[in-house]
Amino acid sequence: MPPRWQAVMITTDEVDQAPLLRTRFTLDDGHGEVTSAVLHVSALGVVEPHLDGEPVSEDVLTPGWSSYEWRLRYVSHDVTARLGRGEHVLGLALGNGWARGRLGWNDGRAFYTGELGAFAQLEITFADGHRQVVATGPDWQARPSAVLADDLYDGQTIDARLREPRWAAADGPETGWTGVHALEFDARRLTEHIGPPVRRHEVLRPVQVTRSPSGKTLVDFGQNLVGWLRFTVRGEAGTVITVRHAEVLENDELGTRPLRSARATDRFVLSGGLDTFEPTLTFHGFRYAEVSGWPGELGRDDLEAVVVHSAMRRTGEFDCSNELVNQLHRNVVWGQKGNFLDVPTDCPQRDERLGWTGDLAVFGPTAAYLFDVSSFLRDWLRDLAAEQAHSPDIAPLVVPDMVKFEENDDVIQARSVAVWSDVAVWLPWSLWLAYGDRDALAEAYPAASEHVRRAETLLSPNGLWDTGFQYGDWLDPDAPEDKASAAKADKGVVATAALYRSARTAADMARLLGHAEDAEAFASLADRLRTAFGKHYVSADGIVFSDCATVYALAIEFGLLDGDLRDRAGARLAELVAASGYRVSTGFAGTPYVTGALTSTGHLDAAYRLLLEESCPSWLYPVTMGATTIWERWDSILPDGRVNPGDMTSFNHYALGAVADWLHRVVAGLSPLEPGYARSLIAPRPGGGITWAHGSLETPYGKLAVDWRNEPGGFEADVTVPPGTTALLRLPDGTEHELDAGEHTVRAATVGQ
Repeated sequence: MPPRWQAVMITTDEVDQAPLLRTRFTLDDGHGEVTSAVLHVSALGVVEPHLDGEPVSEDVLTPGWSSYEWRLRYVSHDVTARLGRGEHVLGLALGNGWARGRLGWNDGRAFYTGELGAFAQLEITFADGHRQVVATGPDWQARPSAVLADDLYDGQTIDARLREPRWAAADGPETGWTGVHALEFDARRLTEHIGPPVRRHEVLRPVQVTRSPSGKTLVDFGQNLVGWLRFTVRGEAGTVITVRHAEVLENDELGTRPLRSARATDRFVLSGGLDTFEPTLTFHGFRYAEVSGWPGELGRDDLEAVVVHSAMRRTGEFDCSNELVNQLHRNVVWGQKGNFLDVPTDCPQRDERLGWTGDLAVFGPTAAYLFDVSSFLRDWLRDLAAEQAHSPDIAPLVVPDMVKFEENDDVIQARSVAVWSDVAVWLPWSLWLAYGDRDALAEAYPAASEHVRRAETLLSPNGLWDTGFQYGDWLDPDAPEDKASAAKADKGVVATAALYRSARTAADMARLLGHAEDAEAFASLADRLRTAFGKHYVSADGIVFSDCATVYALAIEFGLLDGDLRDRAGARLAELVAASGYRVSTGFAGTPYVTGALTSTGHLDAAYRLLLEESCPSWLYPVTMGATTIWERWDSILPDGRVNPGDMTSFNHYALGAVADWLHRVVAGLSPLEPGYARSLIAPRPGGGITWAHGSLETPYGKLAVDWRNEPGGFEADVTVPPGTTALLRLPDGTEHELDAGEHTVRAATVGQ
């Protein structure tokens, strides 16, 4: 149950930019020791709570971004150990965050509120049961902070001359404060934040400090990351240090063009003493920083980059004998970290940073292997459900859906769109397989079933989803530069295949959850879609309409073909992949499934050749060009070293990293046979000259792991099966072994390379 709220949402009377708010209080006398003290805090904006001059936690950017109209999260902190007798001060530092800052690509801002709001309730319980509540209200005080500007896209400005370090301490200043007033706010919008907080993680030092041709100081951290710079410096009062951030260099200067209108610039004004700066009210996606105004010569030891993302526990590991593949996998991991910052965004650097549903629809299995994303994505799915419930004709393409506030954006306001809207079904099912949480599946079911019902109404009389706007096989590498949806794959084929998968999965969900009528209805819809797909899109000789790699990959992997037709489709897919020179020829919809389709139809060698190709477009091409995250486009950097001239060129997009799921399932060989890995399949498929691989996963039951080696003397696998589970080990020669919990070593004949 949520707390009984006595607090009200407050805002400042006179201070507008990044205000500081506080109240003084003394513990009630005569009730013994404090046995419990819990601070609940939220904001319209972002908030950093302080108690007696010190931060309450390591969290940053609280309470994150949710569908604020219906779900404003609050976070709870246990502060029992910090409350002794005497006077105390509770303080709240505010910033614009997502609620009042810029969002999207049309320079829109303040979509959710025009005034910053703070909400806090400190509940104190004493030994005799007495309760004391300290809550935000009209008696609080406000004053300006040293932050002159803050925006997630544009950056932060801090003037150290204005700092008052004791503002939230009992001996803090008595002057300079003004009043506050209550904001109209319905506390029923408050919901507990079940996901992990955003926190600082790794700290990286520069690998190089150089001068650009124009004389600018450039700092290279060697890794594309998300976060900010932190440093301590001494210089003349009033000196301004300016830091601009970007992911790449262009013509040996800082490459800010791909950021579009996002300024990604922090400014720091020196006090004249020793100043430490850390801009915690913004974040940037960058590898490079351009620093100007630094007093003296900037050295590698003067700065550090702080990596920031949601505090997800790492669960899955992979590596193998091919170092390029290992770097690809590391790029996937860094891409997930950078984009899983409270909301699973498409990119973390330019004027967008939105929770695009299509990215997550295809990346869900990879995400759930690499990190424990159970609560992170369960919270996001609650936002999806809220958006869907309040927009009955629209399945949001981004969640939270800020683009509904934009005018004249008919494409974004389109009704259900295949793959993107299918996240309502595909993602909960991926999480069910990964974690086996029936309650989470049941919670997601209403939105999943609603999507399928809604999409069914969009079918044309021939039973196909070939109507309305579709992104289709977005970013097909053969599409014109300025027409990302102009793919080789027919959009109706893509959409009908995607909806078939959703209907079949929704039927499985309904059956599992005891919704018998729904299960029958969805299964019937799936059958009709499958029949219509075969009738209109598949010829007698197995040619799928539009005859390109994506349509075969989807038809095979989603189960739309059987028997001889499936075999022919697999053979045709292998032909097309070979004809492309084993370079990637699929877009957003097909790429996550093409290696799996080749593998399951007996073309493992072609799948490995596709994976290991190094020329553009391919997964390893960016690696050979120095990528440290997954790119949005295969050619975000062109073979001649120039940055792609398009205006949609991100260097940190996780979606194409969904191939890591194939690395985990096929190369390492780990996948669930039962939800939550109660029973696992361990089935490594060596190939491509890879002589060894390691995969491990912290399942809900414990560690599942495999280490295999394929050497002239034989194939050998060391396997760990978690307690309370069993596994089926399927060796490359087809032999199978039933394994109980524990450690096992199994040997077989060498697999041909």
